Amino acid sequence: MRKAFSFQKKTPIFAVLNFGIQKSVMANHKSALKRIRSNESKRLRNRYQHKTTRTFIKRLKETTDKKAGEELLTQVISMVDRLSKKNIIHKNKAGHLKSQLTKHVAGL
Repeated sequence: MRKAFSFQKKTPIFAVLNFGIQKSVMANHKSALKRIRSNESKRLRNRYQHKTTRTFIKRLKETTDKKAGEELLTQVISMVDRLSKKNIIHKNKAGHLKSQLTKHVAGL
């Protein structure tokens, strides 16, 4: 007599991510574990770049000196373009930000 077919419970694999925290994941392949690790590191890098750009935008909005504002504007525009290119922010949002910041610096 044959045994009835039974599903084995898959136990979660704990992926140790780059920053040392273990997360429970249901990965079936080594490549899936690698994808989880790489996605997490990319997410952290994107978050850092986005936050840094927002900080520079805030600094630019607080400036009252035109010359300093113009120097900061070129730096901020470059950062915003980089975020847009990597699809961290939408291209229309990038265009809107650049337009508003340019208008702000022109009015100083």
